[in-house]
Amino acid sequence: MKRVDYSKLPTEKINRRSKRIDGIPIEKAIEMINSEDANVPKAVAKTKRQIAAGVRLIVHSLRSGGRLFFAGAGTSGRLGILEAAECPPTFNTPPSLVQAVMAGGKKAVFRSQEGAEDNKEEGLRIFRKKLRPKDILIGIAASGVTPFVAGALQAAKEKKIKTILVACNDASPFRHFIDCLIAPKVGPEVITGSTRLKAGTATKLVLNMLTVCSMIGLGKVYQNWMVDLQPKSKKLTARALSIIQRLGKVSAKEASLYFHKSKKNAKLAILMARKNWDYPRAARSLKKHNGFLREALQVSSPKSFVENEK
Repeated sequence: MKRVDYSKLPTEKINRRSKRIDGIPIEKAIEMINSEDANVPKAVAKTKRQIAAGVRLIVHSLRSGGRLFFAGAGTSGRLGILEAAECPPTFNTPPSLVQAVMAGGKKAVFRSQEGAEDNKEEGLRIFRKKLRPKDILIGIAASGVTPFVAGALQAAKEKKIKTILVACNDASPFRHFIDCLIAPKVGPEVITGSTRLKAGTATKLVLNMLTVCSMIGLGKVYQNWMVDLQPKSKKLTARALSIIQRLGKVSAKEASLYFHKSKKNAKLAILMARKNWDYPRAARSLKKHNGFLREALQVSSPKSFVENEK
């Protein structure tokens, strides 16, 4: 990678609107930050085609037996960690299906290890070892130039694995060897160079869309309900029972019975309740329909989410 002139990066530019933020009342500073943040969703909306392309790549990979990896450093790395951690309880995915690696390792999640982002060789080493055919890698780098992420992307390229880059720099030098670049133009930060602000917010919004729409594409959602959640806490158990009662069209008592008959699988419980099926028949039907409850219930549209989007 060529030597980077950091002063010319979009994430390092000066925000002239906030030059006096240190000399105004707190309320005015809050208004200023809020005003800047309001532009983030608009910037993300302009990348919807790229996000959709990324979703299709992810769904294809996961349907083919691959895994999804995030690679990042600093705020970007922590956002990847958060995204990977939330998939199992929300969508009942195995921990191995969505993984995240952060520059500096686990200790960097809680305490900054800023120098770790400059270690391209570490990113290369880790992902050469981790990545397998059919996997997909999402590099997260607000600046678009993070060496650790460059190493991860290079490892993926060597293995001919599809790659997505989420950055706030559409001129990232990585764009030449990735499959999908998602680069919201959020503009200069309120505090110059502090990419945990607008860039971090934009990144979180993009990652939300990538993972949620991918999980919809895998049949993990019915209507707008997380029917594949893991009921491992009192709150999630209560949520599962509520979903079964509502979508299964049964009483609270019946929902509880189906919940236990389905081995605490909300999606199966809904199907059992609606069709009056036993566990084996419901399980066979869901398997036949690749986990799509909508199809198992024989609703009007037989196509999956991603197919409808084509």
